[in-house]
Amino acid sequence: MSTFFITAIDTDSGKTVVTGLLAKYLKDKGVNVMTMKLAQTGCQDVSDDIVVHRQLMDVPLCSDDHKGITCPYLFKFPASPHLAAKMENTTIEKSELLTAKQLIEEKYEQVLIEGVGGLMVPINLDTLVLDFIQENSLPVILVTYGRLGSINHTLLTLEVLKSRGLSLYGLVYNHFPITESEITLDSAQLLKTYLKRYYPQALWGEVPVLRTLTHALDKSLFQGWFE
Repeated sequence: MSTFFITAIDTDSGKTVVTGLLAKYLKDKGVNVMTMKLAQTGCQDVSDDIVVHRQLMDVPLCSDDHKGITCPYLFKFPASPHLAAKMENTTIEKSELLTAKQLIEEKYEQVLIEGVGGLMVPINLDTLVLDFIQENSLPVILVTYGRLGSINHTLLTLEVLKSRGLSLYGLVYNHFPITESEITLDSAQLLKTYLKRYYPQALWGEVPVLRTLTHALDKSLFQGWFE
């Protein structure tokens, strides 16, 4: 069993889609895989992001989804999780997250945990997403994209990972949102060069613009991952 943490340079970077696609890739290889999300705001009943994971994996919601184990905290207000929890007079407890993680890890060969926002998002007033990753020694998959300003955010995120001594398993370059082709190509090339220099063991993956959630993904884009 192994567990990976999928984070991104900021919110709306595409980590939900990337998590689902990576799970689909593993599932198609015959791996018993499950995805999780630490918390989600702006929804209720069942995590919207977990629903997207299952759609991309082409499987129905499972009992652990309905029980809230794959996403232990849901909040109605769309805000940082610590604030959304405060507005409902509660706090995200790290122990609850760990319990859910352990329950899923007992059942599945591979677990992919999707974070909330970026590395420095507070889960509660004492714990950042980054702290959770470090305390659990989780290898990181970072999602980025080619929008103007993303190079700075990506390199800052990589520096934070380095400062904590965390392992970067791979970087996924998301081609959505669509931007000028010159920026998209240059950003991708620069990041590849940076990885080769400072993270030579890290893998590179790309996700094209998908017409629909069920759009077929070229499996070669993640060739060599999770082996």
